[in-house]
Order: sequence, then C-alpha cells, then structure tokens
Amino acid sequence: MIPARISLVTLGVADVAKARAFYQALGFVAAEFDSPSVAFFQLNGTVLSLYGRAPLAEDAGVDGDGRGFRAVALAINVAEKAAVDGALAHAKACGGTIVKHAVDVFWGGYSGYFSDLDGHLWEIAYNPFWSIDTNGHSRLPPPAPPTPEGTQ
Repeated sequence: MIPARISLVTLGVADVAKARAFYQALGFVAAEFDSPSVAFFQLNGTVLSLYGRAPLAEDAGVDGDGRGFRAVALAINVAEKAAVDGALAHAKACGGTIVKHAVDVFWGGYSGYFSDLDGHLWEIAYNPFWSIDTNGHSRLPPPAPPTPEGTQ
C-alpha cells in the first residue's frame, strides 16, 4: 500500500537561483541548505523543491523538453474570498504572470491562476465548502454517514 500523502513536490526550473528568489519574494522561506543546484522550501506539511529541468528529466529517465501544458496545477487554498485577489496581486508583483484573473467558479468557490517564472501553474482558491484549520491545512467536509439499507 502507498501512503495517501504528498511529501515533496519538485519543480523543474530553468534557473534555480532565479526561481529561488521568486519563491522567496512570494514569502516562501528557503531551507538553510545552500546549493546552486537545488532549493527547498518547507510548506505546510509538504516540501517544495526547485531543481534544474534537465537534471530532473535525466533523473526520472524522461525527455526534458517540457513544452506546453504539463497537465498539472498546484493550488493554495485561502480562508477568505478577498485573500485570493491579494495573493494573485502579490504573485504578479513578485514577477509571476496572471494566467486567469480570479472569478466566481461553477463549483461555488472563487479562484484564479498565476504561473511562476518557468510556467508552472498555481491556483489560488477560496472554497466555501472546505475549512482551513488553525495550521493552515485544507480540510474536506466529512463524508455523509451511511444510510440504512432500503432508505433514501
């Protein structure tokens, strides 16, 4: 069995130093470990790693061209709708690109997207159906209790 968690997210980047500076400008705190080839940031329960795109592809044994949509978006949920706009504005001020301005979305929340210096997509979202605990962790609503057989 594989544990249901994400321990580390590694983004392949063109320039580790520039990417590190971008994420530090966003407010992420880099680990004390100092290396020109990798950067680590302790997030809330997960570690973000920045590593050269070519060495990362080589390590995984895949082609490293990485062009186009990568079919992955990272997300940060916030506790209030207004915080979405503030976070997107901050990302833009740090050098990120607004990909989609925040809007009310079909599922009842409010979200928008920015991309980092290497085009990695980040969604900033407010979801009124989820809670954010005191540690900043997103919490799904509890599952509905099972209904007795034959009832609706």
